[in-house]
Amino acid sequence: MRRVLRQAARAGDRGEIPVAAVLLDGDGRCVGWGSNRRCNEGDPLGHAELVALGQAARLRCDWRFNDCTLVVNLEPCPMCAGALVQARVGRVVFGAADPKRGALGSCLNLASSASAHHRMEVIGGLLAEHASAQLGTWFKRRRLQGPPRDGMRATRSRTD
Repeated sequence: MRRVLRQAARAGDRGEIPVAAVLLDGDGRCVGWGSNRRCNEGDPLGHAELVALGQAARLRCDWRFNDCTLVVNLEPCPMCAGALVQARVGRVVFGAADPKRGALGSCLNLASSASAHHRMEVIGGLLAEHASAQLGTWFKRRRLQGPPRDGMRATRSRTD
């Protein structure tokens, strides 16, 4: 989790929400890394968890991760939690809970939903205080800076 938090800090330095994830195989080897890329790449799917899953799928030439553990510093949102269920991830370990958008226990729980065809172990709260403080500090700084001034928003039109 400490490595994930360092990667999240780097994402925050790039202007992204500081979230990072690593997918570990059954032997503890990294098979996929990701950090948020939504703002810099203009990609609504650029969440850390999805980036890590995509990298792991390409590396393993498979989309099933029953033997894997995803470690992420923030509780996954509904989109990411759904992808983790679809990818059959065996275990998810997260740091800070997300009471507004968390989909693995805080706001809703897609891992235990009756509609989920796969059950995964979910462990929340690993280094939660540090993860929560890191996110809180980043958002506080972002609010003080005002709205982002990235060229992408300024140059895109509705027809692009």
